[in-house]
Amino acid sequence: MLQRIQTLWLFLSTTMILLLFLFPYLQIFNAMGTPKVIKVTGIYENIGGQIVKTEDFTLITIVTVLLALVPLVMVFMYKDRKRQIVTGYVAILSILAYSFWLATTATASLGDVQLQFQNYGLGIIFIPLSILFIILALRGIRSDIKLLKSADRLR
Repeated sequence: MLQRIQTLWLFLSTTMILLLFLFPYLQIFNAMGTPKVIKVTGIYENIGGQIVKTEDFTLITIVTVLLALVPLVMVFMYKDRKRQIVTGYVAILSILAYSFWLATTATASLGDVQLQFQNYGLGIIFIPLSILFIILALRGIRSDIKLLKSADRLR
């Protein structure tokens, strides 16, 4: 059943989480006007015209990869749809906790800087999109369950 629409939604969810490695979720400009970029891999600053990683987020990087694997693993759970639905809900809760963790890590490393709308990077959009794609996949899984139950009634 890999050709179902929920497979596409789960692959898109995985892609959204993996895009966090490419795009920053916060960008802060200091008093001299040089940017400080926060990604899931760490904090990057422009020092002497060179982009340097000033702080490393190893644990967040590992959790990001593991979190991206959850929707991918859900694709191959198509034989046990009940477990697939439970895993989907666990994935949504995990992504919400992960986004809270990203926010607390960013505020702890930035100190007393006030965040404004222009400070948010493109990466901040990928987390809610990932949740949306998992919800759409769960909707497709539920419709498959409904279809199978109706086919069983006809037998």
